[in-house]
Amino acid sequence: MDLSKVRNIGIAAHIDSGKTTLSERILFYTGRIHQIIEVRSKTGAGPTMDSMDLEREKGITIQSAATYCQWKDYQINLIDTPGHIDFTVEVERALRVLDGAVLVLCGVAGVQSQSITVDRQMRRYNVPRIAFINKVDRAGANPDKVVNQLEEKLGHKPVLITMPIGLEDNFEGVVDLLKMKAIYYEGANGENVVEKDIPAHLLNEAKLRKQKLIERLADYDDFVAEKFLEEAEITQDELIQAIRRATIAMHITPVFIGTAKQNKGVQTMLDGVGLFLPAPNEIKNKALDLDDNENEIILKSDSELPTVALAFKLEDGKYGQLTYMRIYQGKITKGDNLVNIQNKKKIKVPRIVKMHASNMEDMETAYAGDIIGMFGVDCSSGDTFTDGRVNYSMTSMHIPTPVIELSIMPKERTQQVNFSKALNRFQKEDPTFQVHRDEESGETLVKGMGELHLEIYIERIKREYNTEVIVGKPKVAYRETITQKATFDYTHKKQSGGAGQFARVAGFIEPLTIPNEMHYEFSNQIVGGVIPKEYIPACDKGFQEQLLEGILIKQPVVDVKVAINDGSTHPVDSSELAFKLASKHAIKEAVAKAKPIILEPIMKLEVAVPEEFQGIVIGQLNQRRGVIVNTLLESKYVTVEAEVPLREMFGYSSDIRSVTQGKGEFTMEFLKYQSVPKSIEEEIIKDFKERESNKK
Repeated sequence: MDLSKVRNIGIAAHIDSGKTTLSERILFYTGRIHQIIEVRSKTGAGPTMDSMDLEREKGITIQSAATYCQWKDYQINLIDTPGHIDFTVEVERALRVLDGAVLVLCGVAGVQSQSITVDRQMRRYNVPRIAFINKVDRAGANPDKVVNQLEEKLGHKPVLITMPIGLEDNFEGVVDLLKMKAIYYEGANGENVVEKDIPAHLLNEAKLRKQKLIERLADYDDFVAEKFLEEAEITQDELIQAIRRATIAMHITPVFIGTAKQNKGVQTMLDGVGLFLPAPNEIKNKALDLDDNENEIILKSDSELPTVALAFKLEDGKYGQLTYMRIYQGKITKGDNLVNIQNKKKIKVPRIVKMHASNMEDMETAYAGDIIGMFGVDCSSGDTFTDGRVNYSMTSMHIPTPVIELSIMPKERTQQVNFSKALNRFQKEDPTFQVHRDEESGETLVKGMGELHLEIYIERIKREYNTEVIVGKPKVAYRETITQKATFDYTHKKQSGGAGQFARVAGFIEPLTIPNEMHYEFSNQIVGGVIPKEYIPACDKGFQEQLLEGILIKQPVVDVKVAINDGSTHPVDSSELAFKLASKHAIKEAVAKAKPIILEPIMKLEVAVPEEFQGIVIGQLNQRRGVIVNTLLESKYVTVEAEVPLREMFGYSSDIRSVTQGKGEFTMEFLKYQSVPKSIEEEIIKDFKERESNKK
């Protein structure tokens, strides 16, 4: 397999730009499907271009996350890009396996709010892209306006590769500025691509536009700059190579024009995917070396090196779990043994498939750069697999602690099975989404990284599993800690017929000066064996168990050091259990004396809004106890970075939509725990006591 001819691409767009219709046409022209099915509106009022999530789209044949097709001598893996940036890891992984992307823009509406979102996502993960201005046959289409918006609103440096022949109802085809030829798409579905001379009335415009293209390239490419200054002829091949270099370096965005619905311009855009977007070996892919402190390693798309692959999406298929995997290095053959780096489990590769139409083609071996499906592999989304020769992970092993929880239950008891299926699947897909059962109340609690994060999953349970859900009020995951040192000396005695229990423990608890990952430190300072060695682990265990429940609001007590320095035993009545119980009571008393306080999760918030809303947004954040850390203005958009208590962020998503006319968006992730102001601490304790008394 020639890696230079492989393209792993995604199609990203604002809703209604025609992403679905374009995907459909790509599959048709590459021979993946043999008839074009229009995406129909619910009312039956004729075709509408509706870009719902591709998985849910009934009018389209992409049922899979990665669809493989062949265009000329290029192999294209078309990867479904998720629409939600809600700081779920899902988006990150899908973008991670893309090497390049096609940004679809509507020829009438141009750059819209979600175009800005997807562009920001691609920029964050350094995904080179080409743009396709769609719907130029519609009334009001103006490709030049859209090109200007690409520059002004998104900060791209667009270069037109094709220009339209006619617009709106008169749109006939395009002029290819590299070949300097007019291109028409003939036949019932535009499948015959015909090259002709440029119409005389457009020749001057085409020459001017080509000149503009060369001028812009000269800004980024020394070779073109030199030829340009010498006024020397630049061949078509030299131009293509220069555009390719500048696109992969993300200096420029090649722009193609067409209308997917009228079958014009799609094949030329597909040529652009092959000519200008990177092959897998032209992208820097990094892994983290777990044997070397998670230091970064650059992977090479070489089939002879140790295998490294990432499971980036899971799907429930009729044959069980289908795992989509991108191979970054090495190769995978059916029957090979692979190691799941996350849990160190060994698996034998049962079946490798490549998605092709609604069929799956079985494969014997897949190589670096390939995207494959595997059945019968029990893993979670984001797991890294290697052949055991290296201990690399594609994602950091540190999973952030969820900071918010909700109680949820299905509305109808009959939907319990679907409800459980959904929760199991989402936990596998996303390690930051956690589910557990509260034994006291019998409720199912879901935990996540923020209100929006959980909202998305609740919405998905409704849509994908047809299950209505009753949702409780969100609760913040507080912690408790202590502010001063306190001593303890506790004797546990129990005498009732037969063997009794006796244990005495003494020592102190103090705030941990250098917090560690466990948020706890145990120090054994016993001398002279006053407590026998075999009872020490029981003391440690007793302390840790008791610290899971603080005394203010029954939340875990963190960042404490417990030292044990004295005690006594009884020759008959002492036991591990006695020491564990003594330690639990001792620590409970000590925490109460050590001036405990409540800690709350502080979120790192990034809000992006058009410039004119900057004042309102900052005002809103100040009201929510937010601390503004930074503001950044680029291409008419302001990004405000702030640190805000999670407690104050409930309802923020609807607030920001209303004050920014729907144009504002935000991402939020957990940053740290911090002590709560006194007045708010009193409020939290009061709420907690009320809830406790209601339970009784």
